[in-house]
Amino acid sequence: MGRFVTRVLYRYGLLVILAALLVVFAVLRPAFASYANALIILQSVAIVGVVALGVTVSMTTGGFDLSAGAAVGAVVMVTALTMVRFNLTGGTAIVVGLLTGLLVAGVNALLTVVARIPDLVATLGTMFLFQGLALIITSGKSVAPGMTVDGVPAPGRYTEGFAWIGAGKIGSVPVPVIVFALVAVVVYLFLERTRWGIALYAIGGNAEAARLAGIRVARYRALAYAVSGICAAIAGIMLSARLGRGDVGAGDPYLLQSVAAALIGYAVLGANRPNTVGTVVGAVFIGVVINGMTMLNAPYYTQTFVQGALLAGALVVSYTLRSSVERL
Repeated sequence: MGRFVTRVLYRYGLLVILAALLVVFAVLRPAFASYANALIILQSVAIVGVVALGVTVSMTTGGFDLSAGAAVGAVVMVTALTMVRFNLTGGTAIVVGLLTGLLVAGVNALLTVVARIPDLVATLGTMFLFQGLALIITSGKSVAPGMTVDGVPAPGRYTEGFAWIGAGKIGSVPVPVIVFALVAVVVYLFLERTRWGIALYAIGGNAEAARLAGIRVARYRALAYAVSGICAAIAGIMLSARLGRGDVGAGDPYLLQSVAAALIGYAVLGANRPNTVGTVVGAVFIGVVINGMTMLNAPYYTQTFVQGALLAGALVVSYTLRSSVERL
């Protein structure tokens, strides 16, 4: 019986906790169980989820993209500058944002693949680099419609089409939720149904064995960071559209939340590896807890503590219980 319980907790423990939380919040606050609130939860985690999916891909090779939050912030600033300062179209801003994400990925690839700097150290350096760059190109100021540049009002504004990405709906479903779902499907198919995904997991399992098997490890590691950069860029575009301005440090909170979602995903169904389904569940888990606490009028300053506790619990399930299961 003890072995059975341990195996069940290892595979389904996180899902059981999530289901229990849904029931508790619904009982205490009936409005929590409404369709409208479900959309609110999904919309609140859409940006975090997209960033987390990119981080998940970077983790498949044994890497870790700490620059994801800085990439989001940089994309927010450059898209705002493109439309407000230079009076260009929303489509141009989207292209510039995607190119910015690829630029971050390129720097990461150069540092980790070419210079052979450990991933954590390299992406930490990239994080500070692009955080500083976002401040330099805006002189440390937020970018908003109507701002003055050299004593003259900025000529541009956020276009309606661009703003729709952050605040629009298709039917009753917010656009960010749809984008999150589409990115999740694409990343899932990429990792689970293509040879590139299989190669990425092989590199994460044993890079030297993958190299001996003929896999070009350097190229695939660069590919992983490219995917992470694109996901961060998509998230930055959605965040910029939602804010309607370029706020300094707008992307900073998304690093820890996305990493938490990806790591919590390790514990889903006993996967014990970076995976798309687990990351999506992890992002929704965080959203459910924060939304439920908010509806229960819990102090806002307890949210970070709770997120940390959830992450610690998920890691216990993923690592400690795994060791117990392997000994059975």
